[in-house]
Amino acid sequence: MESALEEIEFLALSSNRVEVLRLLSEGRYTRNELAAATGASQATLGRILGDFEERSWIRHDGSEYVATATGRLVATGFTDLQEILETEAKLRDIVDYLPTHAMDFDLRRLSDATITVPSATRPNAPLGRLLDFLRDGVDVRTFSHTFNEQTLRVVRERVTAGDQRFTGVFGRSAIDALADESGLRGQLEALLDAADAEIRVREEGVPIAIMIVDEVVYLLLRDENGILRASVDTTDDAVRSWAEDSLDHYWRTATPLEAETLSE
Repeated sequence: MESALEEIEFLALSSNRVEVLRLLSEGRYTRNELAAATGASQATLGRILGDFEERSWIRHDGSEYVATATGRLVATGFTDLQEILETEAKLRDIVDYLPTHAMDFDLRRLSDATITVPSATRPNAPLGRLLDFLRDGVDVRTFSHTFNEQTLRVVRERVTAGDQRFTGVFGRSAIDALADESGLRGQLEALLDAADAEIRVREEGVPIAIMIVDEVVYLLLRDENGILRASVDTTDDAVRSWAEDSLDHYWRTATPLEAETLSE
């Protein structure tokens, strides 16, 4: 009897095997239909179907083939493994910066996420992508340990023009950094005076930086020295649900920020 690792190797060494098993786990196919769907030769298909029948992964029903219950189990498991490895490869270079301690969702939900990293020609590419979202966003919600000058300016312009609603929870250090500079303090005061802006401060701090811009969840990833290393954005429902639940937690454990306290 083949070991589990040998069976994984058996499938992994042939993309045709993987595709044939996937197709048959989803429905019935004749041999000619399988050939058309996969591009495999009849000789190759004959070997694949014979190997699968020997393992009881498929059965022959008249002129059609279909996966058995165990065949569907193998197909699902192998597809899951492929998705996991594809996601791992995508996240490999940024995993050290992901706030996985706070991310209460399956990392596979980031399989379709867009990852933006700095480059020699675009060192601010991660922040630039966020600013592009903010310039068009109507509803912006955030919880973050930082509130940088560019983000503040875009949000203030949009909110005071009546084009955006902004809700944010920030760590005390982020607000103090803005209040220490008169120009930035003035922009923050203008934002606080706007009808469509609500900001709270969390004395315990906020360990991660997340923005929800309409339907997009945006993560800014920094290293231990505060250097921006990457950004991740996604419209995945599970990630957005996690972000919204996290925002609710930070909001409930924070206090409203009043403009008159900034100069104290």
